[in-house]
Amino acid sequence: MSKKVLILGVASVQMDAILELKKMGYETFACAMAKDGPGVEIVDHFEEINILDVEAVINYIDENGISLVYSVGSDLAIPVACEISERLNIPHFVSKETANICNNKNLMRTTLGKDFNGNLRFQVVTSLEEEIELKYPFILKPADSQGQRGVQLVNNIEEYIESYEEAKKHTRSGLVILEQFISGPELSVNGYIVNGEVMFIIPSDRETWPEYTGLIHKHVVPTENLTKETRDELKSIIELACKKLGIFNGPVYAQLKLEQGKPYIIEITPRLDGCHMWNILKYYTGVNLLKLTFEHLLNNDISELKNQKKELRDGYVLEFICQPPETNADYSAYQNEIQNSLYSFNYYKQSEKIRSVNGKFDKIGYFIYKK
Repeated sequence: MSKKVLILGVASVQMDAILELKKMGYETFACAMAKDGPGVEIVDHFEEINILDVEAVINYIDENGISLVYSVGSDLAIPVACEISERLNIPHFVSKETANICNNKNLMRTTLGKDFNGNLRFQVVTSLEEEIELKYPFILKPADSQGQRGVQLVNNIEEYIESYEEAKKHTRSGLVILEQFISGPELSVNGYIVNGEVMFIIPSDRETWPEYTGLIHKHVVPTENLTKETRDELKSIIELACKKLGIFNGPVYAQLKLEQGKPYIIEITPRLDGCHMWNILKYYTGVNLLKLTFEHLLNNDISELKNQKKELRDGYVLEFICQPPETNADYSAYQNEIQNSLYSFNYYKQSEKIRSVNGKFDKIGYFIYKK
């Protein structure tokens, strides 16, 4: 009898997980608040459940004899999956506590500690009356949102007041965090940990849209922004951060920025990223991180790591197609790129209305090509 796996959420990154599980021969289940993602069309069983309703999700797991609950690319879902897994004693990589710390930027920064190499100067604020300790410009963000919601670069007090009010709309805890602004290039780091040791680590260049702070346009491998020394320092920072945060097994995803060659952690979390990076890294390294994650969780099998190429020669780009929300999806300008790509996926059908995710410039599809 094949094992049954429940995926929390049905967005395109969870659809990746559902497809991989089906390929591996598992029966797939998914739940979300609404049937509003591409995962709905391919999953074996779907149920409308708010994934934050832990008791309802547990009842669904019990009723269906499900043996694993997981999610991909969702900061919201990982703490829920970890809490449920702890309570039901089913496989999971990290504790609910670790998942919660990584899901709250203030807890993550505090746990790493102000003296941690690679941590940013930061301040948590609960009201506009508090004195600002950081110098302008700084980054202001909700302490516990995802998908770049409410994130702003703040240059003066007027921008601070306006950005603070906006960030408050996107925080469940009511906390807003101010972080030192790092002006250099951005990196994504996809890693894989086995028994506390970093067994796989690939930094990639993260190119953002110039007019939208932090919003992703392209991921590029290999990175062109790291020297050998910086690469070693980055690996050491990730390894030490994982130990401090309690990430001893499974995937780890981090965003970092470089300033004068020094890496600083923007975020770090015990999950696969929300940008389909497993797909571009499969072309680049030979390792399928999505498959590895599920084989490790379900069968304690890490043999996928043996597929890593000895030499990483070719370069690859994962490029997002983005549009403002509440407009109609239009892929016509990208027909040539899509046709000549190694892989492409559209989140919407042509002319379908785009749901608001970050409220500014939302992903509507992506394609992968050789550099």
